[in-house]
Amino acid sequence: MNELTAENLHLWRSERHVLRGVDFALEGGQCLQVTGSNGAGKTTLLRALCGLIPLEEGRICWRGRDINDDRESFHAELGYLGHDNALKGDLSAEENLRYAVGLRRRPTSSEIAEALARVGVPEVAAQRARRLSAGQRRRVALARLNLQGAALWIMDEPGSNLDKSGQTLVLDLLQSHLKAGGAAVVATHQELDLADQQLRRLALQ
Repeated sequence: MNELTAENLHLWRSERHVLRGVDFALEGGQCLQVTGSNGAGKTTLLRALCGLIPLEEGRICWRGRDINDDRESFHAELGYLGHDNALKGDLSAEENLRYAVGLRRRPTSSEIAEALARVGVPEVAAQRARRLSAGQRRRVALARLNLQGAALWIMDEPGSNLDKSGQTLVLDLLQSHLKAGGAAVVATHQELDLADQQLRRLALQ
């Protein structure tokens, strides 16, 4: 079962106590929306959930197992979308998807084309990432996330640089992921129009 739990998470930055006893439980088909003011620790929490920042206290479990017990297996089921789109500027959109997804499996050309069409930018396949607009780059990054087939999505302000149609796209992708049994943690102040049984909330102080 795609279950993510956090138990009594504590983390400091120098003298600052950023995460203070954070707890939550998330099941497949559910999304945890993380909110909080600037500096409240939203990005820090997401990075900790990915296993990128060591905790002072507490533990994070995926499917009932501490993520530190087998990081390779955990990361194989994790899809992360941060503030940075993590695209190689000198590679085309298609090449970016082929190589990034290729770290896990070998995507076909038709899968890549379908992924770009799904996010509304099929015309950018052969264009270098550095020549794309900020919104187009974000859509390519969303295509990568969707194409990876990860069971757990962790997303930091996924609607950044997107227009209204792009905001709707993020929600559509998220809903499809949840309906397929996936789980998601999303840091955003924008309203997530999800069913009550799908949405959980965590406000950081």
